[in-house]
Amino acid sequence: MTKTLLVIGFVWPEPRSSAAGSRMMQLISFFQSQSYQITFASTCAKSDNAFDLSSIGVAKVAIELNHSSFDDFILKLKPDIVLFDRFMTEEQFGWRVSEQCPNAIKILDTEDLHFLRRARQQAFKTHSQVTNSKLFNDTAKREVASIYRCDLSLIISTAEMKLLATTFNIDEALLLYLPFLIDAISEEQIKRLPNFKARQHFISIGNFLHEPNYNALLYLKETLWKAIRKRLPQAELHNYGAYASQKVNQLHNEKEGFLIKGFADDVDDVMTHSKVLLAPIRFGAGLKGKLFDAMRNGMPFVSTSIGVEGIVENSDQDFVCDEVDNFADYAVELYQNESIWKEQQTFGFELLKAQFSKSIFENQLIERLIDISKNLKAHREQNFIGQLLQHHSMQSTKFMSKWIEEKNK
Repeated sequence: MTKTLLVIGFVWPEPRSSAAGSRMMQLISFFQSQSYQITFASTCAKSDNAFDLSSIGVAKVAIELNHSSFDDFILKLKPDIVLFDRFMTEEQFGWRVSEQCPNAIKILDTEDLHFLRRARQQAFKTHSQVTNSKLFNDTAKREVASIYRCDLSLIISTAEMKLLATTFNIDEALLLYLPFLIDAISEEQIKRLPNFKARQHFISIGNFLHEPNYNALLYLKETLWKAIRKRLPQAELHNYGAYASQKVNQLHNEKEGFLIKGFADDVDDVMTHSKVLLAPIRFGAGLKGKLFDAMRNGMPFVSTSIGVEGIVENSDQDFVCDEVDNFADYAVELYQNESIWKEQQTFGFELLKAQFSKSIFENQLIERLIDISKNLKAHREQNFIGQLLQHHSMQSTKFMSKWIEEKNK
């Protein structure tokens, strides 16, 4: 019997624009390897950067918010699993899934914890610490409620797993640590990569619509790059990213060697020919896809403790720099010293192999899905808070949606 997966996406996946898009394509690839027939549905309009899902055999369906047409659609599809790509899509469609297909396993891919990103951004703007009062924000209440309503939530970072288990006391039976799924890199692939002398320029990269990325770009422009360029007056920083607005393009300054390059058609090509990635992320959550892309392509990086969270346990590493002087000093040394550059490149390859091997985590996901499928009733009975929240959502979100539908007629 054919197994069916429905993915309800907040947006259509853009793997060349964002780590979230790459993450979604990894999940789709996994479920295809398990012989699932996949349908991807979204209320969002498609962008030029969206991946053509039909080219890999994934059906695409446009759905409407607050409309009973979704009920007819999912009842006809009868998915075995429904995957929500963010908690917002679970809020919008989760109750409809439960009503029409109560035996479908509901999975939430958190991407990163939105409430954590929000708390850190607030703390950054107010020059304060991330306290529980900031963590327990309205977004946290919504996101944690969504986790409880689902049968399984995929958590991308060990730090976020710990936060949910200890600070929020969420039963780990509802959670699964699933980082980026990285393919093994062969010795032959490593040998083919351009060496230290064949590479040039610093780069930064990241979707400019994402606030942590835009903040990092400004930090580079206004502070860090000046300190680096003072010691390397001929160096250039090439800044790549999707959705460069006018305020981003206005930062371009050839005299300063600060160049806005815009969208990178081929991230791997850019990274294999560049020498050092600068990623001064000062707030955010989840795993930073740019650092994984850099390591895959043999390009060392300089980042911050927030940037490497969930990637390295030891923040005392030389490439983790939260202070301006330390960041600039190590960036310059990495750019000039071939020995240090090669040492960090090797560290990156070894880290990916040891901690982010695709096969290990895919097997864990397979085992968890089998267990939940065989024991779905018992699994849900042990999650009384989820039943409680599901009950309330049936009485509030459901009828709000129906009211909007009637109002729009």
